[in-house]
Order: sequence, then structure tokens, then C-alpha cells
Amino acid sequence: MIKDKVVIITGASSGIGEATAKLLAAKGAKVVLGARRESLLKQIVTDIEKAGGQAAYQVLDVTKPSDNERIVQFAKDTFGRVDVIFLNAGLMPNSPVSALKTDDWNRMVDVNIKGVLNGVAAVMPSFLEQKSGQIIATSSVAGIKAYPGLNCPGFCGDVFYLNYAANACDFCCA
Repeated sequence: MIKDKVVIITGASSGIGEATAKLLAAKGAKVVLGARRESLLKQIVTDIEKAGGQAAYQVLDVTKPSDNERIVQFAKDTFGRVDVIFLNAGLMPNSPVSALKTDDWNRMVDVNIKGVLNGVAAVMPSFLEQKSGQIIATSSVAGIKAYPGLNCPGFCGDVFYLNYAANACDFCCA
């Protein structure tokens, strides 16, 4: 089912993104990795290729619409199309709201919300033209229930929005 699918993964240089890239490539997907840390991306692509998988990478800052557009075009140029985008890039600054780390809040909104929207905007024209495609985004139960110490309302608000926006996209684009 995933064999030969072309999957873009943001936030692919570590954690969930890296693990997802390696798993999907092992199952036959062609993965296109995007993140800011090029040296880590290079190593992951090397690991995937040594294991017999197909992978490519491009440095990506999800807060820049042009970077998102470039990775979609890169995936199409490299593997012929895009079937799935996994919007996994995210930040979770961990400080109480009373610390007033507003720069962290702004960066979190830029990456966790605007980064997702930039990814959707970049891939949607291809999916509409193909009449197929899947958008997947990493979220958290913190979007359903607030947890002490998770920089609520910052992080909790981000993932609440993400959950709501994904549901709205289902209605608008399905």
C-alpha cells in the first residue's frame, strides 16, 4: 500500500520524522526529507540508501512559503509526483506562561501553525491536479486537554488549532 508512494516529511532530521522516514523507506516508499539541519538529513538519506531504500533531502524552513514550494517541486522532479505530505516539523518550548517568553511563543506559532499552513498551500495545487493526495500532520493530546507545564496556552493552543484546521480541511477538500 505504501510501496512506491512519494512522501514528503518535514521535521525529518530527528525524532518522529526520522523514524517515519526510515520505516516508510523500508516498506518501499520514496521519501523526501525536509528540515533545517542538513548534516543530519544527509546521514539519514545515507542510512536509508544503505538499507536499500530510496530517499532524497532538501534543507527546509517551514516558516518560509518558498521553501515549502521548493520541496514539493523537488519531490516531483526527483520522483515524478507527491502522494503524501507529513507535516511533522514542530516546536514545544517548555516554560510557564508567567515567564513571558514571547519570542518563543511567536516562533512556536510560526513553525507549528504557519509551517503547517505553508505546507498545505505548497502541496494542495498538486493534489488537486492529481485528484489525489494525503496530508498528515503531527499533533498532540494537548490540543484536546491542557496539561500543566506545557506552555499552555501556547503549545496547547497551537495543537488545538491544528486539530481544528485538519477537521475543517476534511470538509473543504475531501
